[in-house]
Amino acid sequence: MSTAYVVVTLLAAAMAGFSAASVFLRAKWVVEPLADYGVPRSWWPLLGAAKAAGAAGLLVGLWVPVVGVLAGVGLVLYFAGAVVTVVRARSYAHIPFPLVYAAPVVGALVLGS
Repeated sequence: MSTAYVVVTLLAAAMAGFSAASVFLRAKWVVEPLADYGVPRSWWPLLGAAKAAGAAGLLVGLWVPVVGVLAGVGLVLYFAGAVVTVVRARSYAHIPFPLVYAAPVVGALVLGS
């Protein structure tokens, strides 16, 4: 296990965890765009839980690699879905935001293989 892999995985987990906490705490800068994109309010706790589970899975993956890979793939799919949601809402200026969160996850998957 390389130092780069550990650092990038910790960064990815921290970012996903922060994103989850932002949804759980209903941070205005997160939930207003979700409402604008047409994401039902009833989905918000599930979306936060998915990101939190992904963050936890990345951390567990440092000791159990298959869990980390599954969590990473799940997070990449989650953020790809976020990009699709943003595009469908025609909020093109917001496309970079989910990509910024996905980038370290992709990096962790690449470095871990």
